[in-house]
Amino acid sequence: MAQEQTIPEEFAKENIFGLGEKNVAYQQYFIGQSYLNPLTKERVGTANVTFEPGCRNNWHIHHKGGQILLVTAGRGYYQEWGKPAQELKPGDVVNIAPEVKHWHGAAPDSWFAHIAIEVPAEGSSNEWLEPVTDEEYSKLK
Repeated sequence: MAQEQTIPEEFAKENIFGLGEKNVAYQQYFIGQSYLNPLTKERVGTANVTFEPGCRNNWHIHHKGGQILLVTAGRGYYQEWGKPAQELKPGDVVNIAPEVKHWHGAAPDSWFAHIAIEVPAEGSSNEWLEPVTDEEYSKLK
């Protein structure tokens, strides 16, 4: 089992919405350790998601509703299927349209946090797919 990483003090200060708890509910859809701090549960699901260095979620699709990411701390990546990964830093906003296969997570050498907003839509769901391979991920800087 991988050893838990210590959060750098500077990142902890930057991560203003807090680390939350280990993301046990979705752990099987992540490589590495992530943390989840739900911010709202009514009407629009909103959570702060924090990733340890090297942690990323599997490829996945948000059916019908889509998702919005507001990057708040650290450095990470977002990638849509068939397109190059884009680096993310605090202040970046990613609008993920419904039905777009994608993943997001931390850079190999940085903690990363974003607010994830689930866009409400009748009948919306998430479909979790295959992991981002180490080969794909190792091409990122």
